[in-house]
Amino acid sequence: MDKVFDTTRALSRGLEVLRLEAEALQELSQLLGPSFSAACASILACEGRVVVSGMGKAGIVGQKISATLASTGTPSLFLHPGEALHGDLGRLRPEDLLLALSKSGSTHEVVRLIPAVKAIGASVIAICTSADSPLGEHADLVLELGDAPEACPLGLAPTVSTTKMLALGDALAMAVLESRDFTREEFARFHPAGSLGKSLMKVGEMMRHGKQLPLVESGQSVREALRIMTQTPGRPGAALIVDRENQLLGIFTDGDVRRLAETGQLPLDESIDGHMGAKPRHVKEDLLVGEVLRLFKDSHVDQMPVVSRDGNRVVGLVDVQDLLEVRL
Repeated sequence: MDKVFDTTRALSRGLEVLRLEAEALQELSQLLGPSFSAACASILACEGRVVVSGMGKAGIVGQKISATLASTGTPSLFLHPGEALHGDLGRLRPEDLLLALSKSGSTHEVVRLIPAVKAIGASVIAICTSADSPLGEHADLVLELGDAPEACPLGLAPTVSTTKMLALGDALAMAVLESRDFTREEFARFHPAGSLGKSLMKVGEMMRHGKQLPLVESGQSVREALRIMTQTPGRPGAALIVDRENQLLGIFTDGDVRRLAETGQLPLDESIDGHMGAKPRHVKEDLLVGEVLRLFKDSHVDQMPVVSRDGNRVVGLVDVQDLLEVRL
C-alpha cells in the first residue's frame, strides 16, 4: 500500500528548515569581526588568484564563491582537493591565496592539501566551524562558522553549514567588491551575454555608425534627406541634420514625412531645416544601453541620435529596433 503524503508535515519541515537557516545566519553575523576584515584585506592584497577548495557539498559552495569573486573583479578559480593531490597543485603559484572550506575543519583531502600549499608559498584562509580544528590550526587566518547543527531530520545532510559557508563567501566577495570601487562598467565587461550583460553595454557598442549613419547637412532639401534615409544601409527611419562640424542640429523622421504628406503636399525642394525636429533628445556614446531603453520608454520615440562623450559631434544613431535585436 502506497504511503499517504502528509502535506502538513511537509510544510512544517520546510518552515523549520528556513527558520533554522535564518537563525544560523543571524548567529553568523555576530561572529564577523577583525578576522573578516583581515580576510578582505588579504584578498585585496593578493597579487595572484584566490583559489577556492572544498570537498563534497562544501566544494559545490566553493565553486559558487569562486565564480562570484571572479565576476566581481577578483581573479579566482576552483581547485578540487582530491585532484590537487594528484597533480593539479601545479595550478597554484606563491602569489596565490587558498580559501579552504570544510565544516568540520578535518576533511581529510582538504587538510592534506595545506602543507603542500604552504610549501608552494601561498597563504591559506580557512572557513570552518572552529579555529581549534586541524584545518584551522594550520591556516594563516580562520573565518569561523560557529555551531552549525544541520536542519536535516537525520542531522546529516549539509544544510545549515552550507548556507553559512555560502553567505560568508558572498559577504567576502561583496566587501572586497566595494573596497575595489568596482564599477557597473567593469561588471559589464565580465557579463557580455544575457540580458544583464546587454543592459550594461554602452550604446557606442551597438549603435548604427559609419555607412549606417544617415547624416544630412543643414541647408539640403527634404528630397535629399529622403534619398539618404532610403539609401542608407538598414533603412533607418530618420535622418540626422548636422552642421559642417558634424554638430547635431535636428532630426527628420518617417513620422515627419507622414505628417507633411497629410497636408496634401510634400515640400521636396524646401530646406530640411524648416521641417526637422530641432534640438532632439540625444544620448552620449558612453551611456549604458539599459539607460537608453528607459529613455526610449519615457520619451516615446523610435530613434535617438548618439553624440560623442564631449557632446560636440554626432557619432551614431540608435533605433528602438536595435534594442529588440539584442533582446532588451
